[in-house]
Amino acid sequence: MAEDDDKRLTGGCLCGAVRYRLAEVPEKYGACHCAMCRKFSGGIELGLEVPPGGVTWEDKTHLKVYKSSEWAERGFCDVCGSSLFWKLTAPGPMQGLLSLSAGSLDTMEGLEFVNEVYIDAKPASYAFAGERTRMTEAEVMAMVAKMENPE
Repeated sequence: MAEDDDKRLTGGCLCGAVRYRLAEVPEKYGACHCAMCRKFSGGIELGLEVPPGGVTWEDKTHLKVYKSSEWAERGFCDVCGSSLFWKLTAPGPMQGLLSLSAGSLDTMEGLEFVNEVYIDAKPASYAFAGERTRMTEAEVMAMVAKMENPE
């Protein structure tokens, strides 16, 4: 395994009180512009999908969880306040999916920026270079509904 791959497997909060290791080297990440993610991250939430069981927390002493909605919870460090993840808690096929804050990785080198969601909630001053999938809130909700009720 390359040194950059090993650094992409590990991460943590700003102060180092919360550390983790991923089971698989991430390859891509996306941005969410919804109001909850903006408030939680202080701007744009850059996240990478981690399947249930895909992250091992080294020490959960300072990892705190906040139930942010009926369908999700958010994790953060209670020492430095770093945003670490949001996790889908609602029943269904995606339950347990974790969106890890990509910026908490020890390096984002080699990760591909593949999508932006809730672009209709994006502040006008935000703009990323390059082409990628971009979805509105309605498009995201329709996709989730389709996953929950495939026909």
